[in-house]
Amino acid sequence: MRYNDLGIDIKYLLVNERDKKFGLTVNTVGFQPVAQNSLYPSTEHPKSYYFKPDKGRILSEYQILYISKGKGYFQSDSTKKTTIVKGMAILLFPGQWHTYAPFKDTGWNEYYIGFNGEIIDKIVSNGFISPENQVLKVGVNEDLVTLFSTAIRVAKEEKGASQQHLAGIVVNILGMLLCLAQNKNFETKDSSQKIERAKIIMAENIHRNIDIKGIATSLGISYSLFRKDFKEYTGYAPAQYFQELKLRAAREMLAETQLSIKEIAYKLNFSSYEYFLSFFKKKVGYTPLEYRNLGKV
Repeated sequence: MRYNDLGIDIKYLLVNERDKKFGLTVNTVGFQPVAQNSLYPSTEHPKSYYFKPDKGRILSEYQILYISKGKGYFQSDSTKKTTIVKGMAILLFPGQWHTYAPFKDTGWNEYYIGFNGEIIDKIVSNGFISPENQVLKVGVNEDLVTLFSTAIRVAKEEKGASQQHLAGIVVNILGMLLCLAQNKNFETKDSSQKIERAKIIMAENIHRNIDIKGIATSLGISYSLFRKDFKEYTGYAPAQYFQELKLRAAREMLAETQLSIKEIAYKLNFSSYEYFLSFFKKKVGYTPLEYRNLGKV
């Protein structure tokens, strides 16, 4: 029995000037099942989207493709020819040459959504996604399929503010892809459990100074690799993460206890009271006393 072989479901959308002011607009969204030995891509696509896989194409928009079944390939001017299997997502960038297609003997099922806007431009400029890392291993995920299916339904209903609804779905899809890809990467490298253990050690020793290199040694990992993986996993270097834990604890104590500011600095083992004051002001934007008084307003 064959599953997930619903018919082609594609919607192309109009975008007005007011929609563009929102910061992200969707041009197309769809689902396309490609059976074994069938024509690809479908001739139902308009000229601006249709392409021949042997020649490739260049789009004027971003696209996200998610393969839920089957196997094929992808190649771009920044990515060598790569085999694509179910559970992989492909990020396409405007102005970039690329090509992709399912293998004839397998076919595939693809979900996709195309979009533009300053929101996605900023996400790219801040390095969250890039043409140098445009194939993401995220696994087969029902929630992703549901998001794409919801986007198709919203696009076809064409209700008021549908573009804004679709923009939210795009950000949701992208955020989920990044989260799934990062965690999938750590599952493969078997690093996540060691980093989680390191986080627990830090949390349990918040009231003292700790030896970051000693944690790496106790976990059986070199410090350089530990630091690299820890930052990739949490977004912080280990020492910075520990300081952020101390800062969070300080904020909680200021808001929820009657301890003096000096007592809080002492309990959290800051090197000096003066350092605590400057550290807190730099991170929070208020002195500890100002922060405490905010809660009394």
